[in-house]
Amino acid sequence: MEGIHDLPDVILSNVFAMVKDTRTRNSMSLVCHKWMVLERQTRTFLVLRRGDVHNTFLIPDCFKAVTDLDLSFFSPWGYSLFEFSPEPQLLAHKLRLSFPSVVSLTVYARNPITIPLLASQWPNLRHVKLVRWHQRCQSSPLGTDLLPLFGSCPSLSSLDLSHFYCWTEDIPAALQAYPAVADSLTRLNLLSLSFTEGFKSPELITISNVCPNLTHFLAPCNFHPKFIDFVGEEALLALATHCPLLNVLHLVDYSTPASVRPDLDDDVFTKEDAMISRPGLEDLIACLPLIQELNLDVCFNIRDAGPALELLGSKCPRLRSLKLGQFHGICKAIGTQLDGIALCGGALESLSIKNSADLTNASLIAISRGCSRLTKFEIQGCNNITETGMKSFVGMLRRTLVDVKITCCKNLDAASSLRALEPIRDRIQRLHIDCVWDNLQLQQCSSSWSGTNDFDLNDELGDEEPGKRTAEERDSDYASCSYISNLEDNIRNKKCRYSTDVDCYGFLSNGNGFWCKSWKRLRYLSLWIEVGELLEPLAMAGLESCPVLEEIRIKVEGDCRRKSKPSSEFGLSSLARYPALTKMQVDCGDAIGFALTAPTGETDLSLWERFYLRGIGSLNLNELDYWPPQDKEVYNRSLSLPGVGSISQCRTLRKLFIHGTAHEHFMMFLVEMRQMQMQMPMPNLRDVQFREDYYPAPESDTTTEMRVDSCNRFEAALLSRQVPD
Repeated sequence: MEGIHDLPDVILSNVFAMVKDTRTRNSMSLVCHKWMVLERQTRTFLVLRRGDVHNTFLIPDCFKAVTDLDLSFFSPWGYSLFEFSPEPQLLAHKLRLSFPSVVSLTVYARNPITIPLLASQWPNLRHVKLVRWHQRCQSSPLGTDLLPLFGSCPSLSSLDLSHFYCWTEDIPAALQAYPAVADSLTRLNLLSLSFTEGFKSPELITISNVCPNLTHFLAPCNFHPKFIDFVGEEALLALATHCPLLNVLHLVDYSTPASVRPDLDDDVFTKEDAMISRPGLEDLIACLPLIQELNLDVCFNIRDAGPALELLGSKCPRLRSLKLGQFHGICKAIGTQLDGIALCGGALESLSIKNSADLTNASLIAISRGCSRLTKFEIQGCNNITETGMKSFVGMLRRTLVDVKITCCKNLDAASSLRALEPIRDRIQRLHIDCVWDNLQLQQCSSSWSGTNDFDLNDELGDEEPGKRTAEERDSDYASCSYISNLEDNIRNKKCRYSTDVDCYGFLSNGNGFWCKSWKRLRYLSLWIEVGELLEPLAMAGLESCPVLEEIRIKVEGDCRRKSKPSSEFGLSSLARYPALTKMQVDCGDAIGFALTAPTGETDLSLWERFYLRGIGSLNLNELDYWPPQDKEVYNRSLSLPGVGSISQCRTLRKLFIHGTAHEHFMMFLVEMRQMQMQMPMPNLRDVQFREDYYPAPESDTTTEMRVDSCNRFEAALLSRQVPD
């Protein structure tokens, strides 16, 4: 049999082109010189990091086929690409010669000179993403940052400003100045956290007038009815009328991303209603015949929305994803007749419901009957939903549902959420829950059948002919709450044939009434947890066994100043039970406290960092993203010495991303030889990045924190080591 080396170069090039993973491509290029050449010739996406802008000869020349180039990490984070270059024009020209085929560009554009220099090098750019977390210059005229881009790239069809700090007034002004470019735009992403007020009605109408060919439009809006020029149904209808080709539309209130966690004891009705009536909503839906993704989160009440949403099934046959925020009456579920959102049609694959005050268990069951192809479901702030209703819902969608998010629901804490997902425990791949441990120690209920094992349910139900029930009948029965209840009673009363530690179906008991059944396909887990709470009860709640779990994201939120001194450990070491876990995000960015000197009796953030990161060394992580807690009074988000010491214990770490700043002598602990042990603290570490990616980023760091020279010295020490590939 001929080996892969004997394949013609044309076929081998096609094989290489199909490989997308960067790490895999790097490994392929090390096999032989021929493979290295083929890999370089077929790579289309490249991210340049840690570039020395003073030495242009270090820019690689072998990636001539790259069409998608990311330069947002090329210079020290937070600084312009050309800020420290002695000859900016020469550097820009060198970049064009090295990457002549670029049509998609991502760049950190802090200074005004960056965009003109780069845009002129690639006049055929089709997609541009601008990144800037620092405040714009207030003295600059409106649209100054975008005008050079529009003037140099007339073929621009996609613009992403979701990570670009600017003003809402900049966008319409720049688009009106170049109507030809505005007419060619098909994708416009303006969902930036930097907007403090959101787009108003005149700005939204102006954008839709000059960009009639938009197919993707994402923007934060001001829906507050007490504000001048708020966005109401007239502006929404004008947008839909002016842009008839829209297939992705995301309009959310500007306060949505930064909104605080609600009080679960309150209803979710707001004091004011949005100025969007049912007839207005019906007209909007009728003007979106090509829509595939629709996200409307207005943060103000839209009442009795069900009859209008019924039109989605007939007026929007291509709809695949739907997100609704503050919509009420979306499905009344009276009797057996489907209504409201349940009539969206069987084509809907993703559904998100946020803050729907009158959504009930019966509504969920009706939605599962009408939207039978859902693969992703998110529910937030729906306090009438209980464990029974959620279990029936996922049971009806057992064959399709693989991605679930449950958050801010009063009756669904961590344990009840996990019990409610038992019908799809063997199928779910992505999951988010809130780590709320209400009465977890008092829970003593056995879990029901999850469908992950091969025992015969007919024996439990007393069927005369075992094995005759079809899969459809089992899934249908599983959606029945009475069926589940009877089954639990039968399992609870049946005498087990094995030891006391194993139930009659082979599930290991943890001694607390829960069964350690495996979430055998779960690959991504997202958790929200309040400041001061522990992570260790996660296994007791039901997540004991996750054999293929690869990534965990932990979001910590709250005021540390209102908490007593933390205990010794948050509980990261308890995650060692997941053998495949290699990637973690620990986000303490919304945990606030005293960064420097705490008042008498208060605890500063360094002790909280020790609390949250202690035990991370017991995990076999390859990649870590960490957001340090912050002191909003002095706007400080910096890694402390206890945080560095904890992270340095993770010897398997390969990539480390700090979303904040750090002292240089602290970071040197990660790469310098330990005199006592004579070994590298983190021998596999080869990619470390500091990202001040929060609004607004500090204009200048303090004298003891990481600056450009400090970053260069640390990177030189990092790259000087022998790191195994």
